[in-house]
Amino acid sequence: MTAEPTPAPPTDARIFRLLRGGVAPLGPRGVPSGIAKQPAREPVRLGPEGLEGDEVGDRRHHGGPEKALHHYAFDHYAYWRSVLDPTPTVLDAPGAFGENLSTRGADGETAMTEETVCVGDVYRIGDALVQVSQGRQPCFKLNLRFGATDMALRVQTCGRTGWYYRVLEPGTLWEGAPIRLLERPRPTWPLARVADLLYRRPLALEELEELASLPELALSWRRLAARRIETRSVESWRERLGGE
Repeated sequence: MTAEPTPAPPTDARIFRLLRGGVAPLGPRGVPSGIAKQPAREPVRLGPEGLEGDEVGDRRHHGGPEKALHHYAFDHYAYWRSVLDPTPTVLDAPGAFGENLSTRGADGETAMTEETVCVGDVYRIGDALVQVSQGRQPCFKLNLRFGATDMALRVQTCGRTGWYYRVLEPGTLWEGAPIRLLERPRPTWPLARVADLLYRRPLALEELEELASLPELALSWRRLAARRIETRSVESWRERLGGE
């Protein structure tokens, strides 16, 4: 992909749905998961570890300061309805992908997606200040959520993964709260480029070196890029995507 500046997301973006949820058994094995979220109709406090009342089932792979808030574009739902047959009922409303923030672009307007959001973007959302830390690495819990053994792989392959924020200043979020881009330190690193590099061109060493040097990127992803450079190999995705 060319390293050109990324088009800015809309200036009038707002939270379409704010979601949170508790841990519950998922799938036939009853895997503990917080992926099932419900709309929060009242304002919710956002702290360094995430939204009040939002729980994580596996702290080793989910949650924490670098994954405090998960954002997924509702604009992607039309795509998933078009390619999944039969259409899973979880696509009837925001929250299918375990997101905390759901946004949608107005007709004819640029939406907040992996194509228009960059590593390190700083946003004022409600009265909290957050920064894009990394994209989402799909895991097998999406397979259980959608009842499809290859759902995590499909999300990874198409690049419609969603992304995470770290919290720079705690605050309050609410449905309809404005989302304003304040800083864009890495305009040539949209999340779509990151996903393309990690999953389609996983040993493009020159770009991996640049990725590993981005201070705004989550440390775990910088280390991932550094390991690939050092070993000239790609880590196994089998456990993450298949739960094996």
